[in-house]
Amino acid sequence: MSYNTFGHLFCVTTWGESHGIALGATVDGTPPGVELDAPMIQHWLDKRRPGQNKNTTQRNEPDAVEILSGMYEGRTTGTPIQLMIRNTDQRSKDYGDIEQTFRPGHADITYHQKYGLRDPRGGGRSSARETAARVAAGGVARAALATLVPGIEVKGYMVQMGEKRIDRDRFDWATIDRNDFWCPDAQAAVEWEEYLQWLRKDDHNSVGAIIEVVARGVPAGLGAPIYAKLDTDLAAAMMSINAVKGVEIGEGMAAAALTGRDNADEIFMGADGPRYSSNHAGGILGGISTGQDIVLRFAVKPTSSILSPRKSIRMDGTPIDVVTKGRHDPCVGIRAVPVGEAMMACVVLDHLLLDRGQTGGVRGQIG
Repeated sequence: MSYNTFGHLFCVTTWGESHGIALGATVDGTPPGVELDAPMIQHWLDKRRPGQNKNTTQRNEPDAVEILSGMYEGRTTGTPIQLMIRNTDQRSKDYGDIEQTFRPGHADITYHQKYGLRDPRGGGRSSARETAARVAAGGVARAALATLVPGIEVKGYMVQMGEKRIDRDRFDWATIDRNDFWCPDAQAAVEWEEYLQWLRKDDHNSVGAIIEVVARGVPAGLGAPIYAKLDTDLAAAMMSINAVKGVEIGEGMAAAALTGRDNADEIFMGADGPRYSSNHAGGILGGISTGQDIVLRFAVKPTSSILSPRKSIRMDGTPIDVVTKGRHDPCVGIRAVPVGEAMMACVVLDHLLLDRGQTGGVRGQIG
């Protein structure tokens, strides 16, 4: 079993390869009656689309989504929604030289060890291009969330590129959509662009990044203790994104440096219910949402496709120096932002539906 599906009630199955005819997603479990059309999904795909600026891969794909099923007169029917995105700008010849070679940092060698064969054209299924299908599915999830819980907002942004971090004192939500890096610090965005262009053109190298994703307006009570924790599924969703090597929620790893007094979010009674002095927990306690912002971060490794020679081996075991040609992101973290948003939306919707099925939305009263 290859496990190409995620979700409990809102289930997404992605399919297709980087250089195949098309890729897409089958989305099952969307409630009926949700207003949805292709432009609503396309809005989110355009955030991830390659070739839009000099800081990302120059592969020029329109990423035009087609809705093949699950709709009638502009609304979801409750049946599976089939989404398809055609590949139009493949250059498979770029990968002819590495058909018998394992690229360092790529999944080439593990795919071969597991399956005995692999698709060398852009990495096939292991390519970051697979994430276009996730973003399309996330567009469906956002539409459903807007219908079920108006006011929920999911927003992602880069907080670190390599060793260069944003200054939280300059954090500006309005700035996020005004630069190529989805960066909330306008000054950092300028510095990042200069650095990335030097890295790509002069150093023939790449760099990693950290993405932060926030979900606002999520009601308290989503998730469950132990094996269906909201943070468990969020961490799994982010770790399933190609190139992601770490996930943290709230304070995350930094919580280890805090004392219990510093880490505990004090609780007070507000006019509309409980409120908190801080949000070290990242909006989740005991696997269940508190009603605060859900905050998570994930780390994306540097793009392994670089022009600097790296040592490896061929299929016959002989040594070789590998230079990866083609069109690649110098920092894949840039286009990972809308992917993280999509996965957050899918998981939150999934847990909203799970909660409705178990509790019917009934909540314990406070005050």
